[in-house]
Amino acid sequence: MKQRTFQFSVEVGMLISALPFSMVNKAYGMQLVRSSSSVGANYRAARRAKSDADFLNKLKICEEEADESIYFLELLKVFNAAVAENIDRLIKEANELLKILVTSIITTREKLNKQ
Repeated sequence: MKQRTFQFSVEVGMLISALPFSMVNKAYGMQLVRSSSSVGANYRAARRAKSDADFLNKLKICEEEADESIYFLELLKVFNAAVAENIDRLIKEANELLKILVTSIITTREKLNKQ
C-alpha cells in the first residue's frame, strides 16, 4: 500500500505535467497534486501511529484526500477529453485505494469498539 500510494502520486504528477496550460488545468491540477500526494503522506504517517485511535484518524484523512483526488480527476476529465482514458485509469486506482482505506477504517473501528 505504501508503494501503491506513492505510485499514484507519481502518476498524477505525470498527468498534470503533460496537460496543456489553462487556468482550469492549473487550478484543478494544483489541488489534485496536493490531495493525491496527501493520500500517500498520511498513509505513511498512519503506519507510524502512536495508537489505534491515531491510526484511525490518519486513515480518515487518507480517505478524504483519496475522495478529493477522484473529484479533481473527474473535473479535469471534463476539460481534457484527449486524455480521458489516462484519467479514467487514475480514477479507477483512486477508487481502489479508497476501498482499501475504508476497509481498514472499518476494521480499526471494530477493534476500537471491542476495547
